[in-house]
Order: sequence, then structure tokens, then C-alpha cells
Amino acid sequence: MSTPTRTAVAALTTEDAELLVRVAKTAAEAAGTTVSVTVLDAGGHLLAFRRDDRAVLISGETSTRKAYTALQLNAPTADLVEAVRPGGPLHTLPTALDRPLLFIAGGLPVHRDGRLVGAMGVGGAAPDQEHAFAAAALDALA
Repeated sequence: MSTPTRTAVAALTTEDAELLVRVAKTAAEAAGTTVSVTVLDAGGHLLAFRRDDRAVLISGETSTRKAYTALQLNAPTADLVEAVRPGGPLHTLPTALDRPLLFIAGGLPVHRDGRLVGAMGVGGAAPDQEHAFAAAALDALA
């Protein structure tokens, strides 16, 4: 019986994180809005954070919670909104953990070679814009 081989996947680096922040921030500026961007590694540790001087203060917290939620559930936060509504399969999840999750669009997991290596969150704009800014950043990382 042969043992399956495992291929190492490169971790998300601070250089990667800075690229994600820069691209998301540039996309927000092009849309005429200001945001906060958070990037976490696969262990949930902060790799990069940036809040535009003019972004609403709470955007820093929302971007971080979105990144954490996307990381823990390995899913875009936009895809989880319906699941946490009353009657949804994850309805009680937002209150089940010590660290608050946030089920608003703008959080995306970061994958490399099909493996989860981190997550990012964007806060401070409309949820659909935040999702688009994060998606643009991920496209640039690819």
C-alpha cells in the first residue's frame, strides 16, 4: 500500500498581505470610497491591517471580523448571510463562539493550490463593494 505524498503549500507572506491591502485600497479609492482591510494568516494571526484616515472607525473592527469569519468557515462571508438568518442551518453560530463572527459580505478566504492559507476582510463601504474590493485583491494575488 502506497502512502499518499503531500506537497507543501507556501504560506501567506507579509508581502502577499501587503499586496492584498494595496489592491483592495486602490479599488476602493477608484470607487470613491474609503475602507479598512485586514489580512490574517491560516492560524488567524494578523499579517496586515490598514484603515484609511477617512474610513469610519468601526470599519477596522468589521474588516477584521469578516476576515476571521471567512477563515474559520473557509467561505466568503457573502455566501453565509442566508445561513445565519432565523431558520437557517447556522442561525445560532454568530453567538456560539467567544470571538464574534460577522456575516456581511466583504470577507474572503485565501487559497493557494487548493489549500486555505489565510483570509482577508474589507469594511467601510457597501457590502457588495467590499466583496468586490476583496475579490479584486485576490485576483491580483493569483
